[in-house]
Amino acid sequence: MDVRRFGSVAEFLAAAGAFLEAREAEHNLIFGICSQIEADPTQYEISPRLLAVVDGDRVVGAAIQTPPWRAVLSIFDIAEAGDALAAAMRGAAVPGVVGPVESAALFVAAWHRDAAGPPPVHRHERAFRLRSVIPPRGAPGVMALAGDADRATVVAWIEAFHDEAGIMGPQRDFDVTADRWLRRMRRTLYLWHDEGRPASMAGVGGRTPHGIRVGPVYTPPEVRGRGYASNLVAGVSQLQLDAGLEYVFLFTDLANPTANRIYQSIGYEPVIDIDEYDFA
Repeated sequence: MDVRRFGSVAEFLAAAGAFLEAREAEHNLIFGICSQIEADPTQYEISPRLLAVVDGDRVVGAAIQTPPWRAVLSIFDIAEAGDALAAAMRGAAVPGVVGPVESAALFVAAWHRDAAGPPPVHRHERAFRLRSVIPPRGAPGVMALAGDADRATVVAWIEAFHDEAGIMGPQRDFDVTADRWLRRMRRTLYLWHDEGRPASMAGVGGRTPHGIRVGPVYTPPEVRGRGYASNLVAGVSQLQLDAGLEYVFLFTDLANPTANRIYQSIGYEPVIDIDEYDFA
């Protein structure tokens, strides 16, 4: 079984695209990262990036990593794909992995075969897919594109989202992250305004062949429970479908039952469970 590495997103997708697209919702994060690399190569400044497929007579697995972030794994059609990828990546700086539950477990077991035991799962997530929006109960206010005048709010809320979600990774410059959103390079940020004040935030980006992903979604704690996020995510999702996309995707933390309930109430359907592991 061979692991092939590629020097560009175009080469990687030429080899892995059909394999990934056959289960597009399950692989929307890999597609989304590829889309962002193409749109803004400076977003991931550390090289080399890992773009790899595992194959014999056909592709049976894939992985992508943008250091210093976790490697992202595909579904593995055969268990040996986890061993092959772990062997090929041995010696590289891999801070952790994120992927479908079975794939992640296979890779982690192979990666830690000589250790006392694999690390515990850092976070259990679920990927959702939406084909049609179920309108939520209305909320006061309106949806609007985030603009330069909203920059201070966007910076603060992106940082708050990362802190609250417990997102592990390198130190972030949230000003730079906010500016990337406001430049709208294959990603767009929306705010829900109530009485002229921002009340909730939702981003959309990470294109796939037939869809796009919503996130981050953030509402300040003091104004939660008023329907702002439900109406904003529903509105943002409908805009994507109206633009001709077939699907909208998002991820939830399974430890947050409120978010899981809200998204399903507006039409998001669970697709696959995802686990995150940290190796540090």
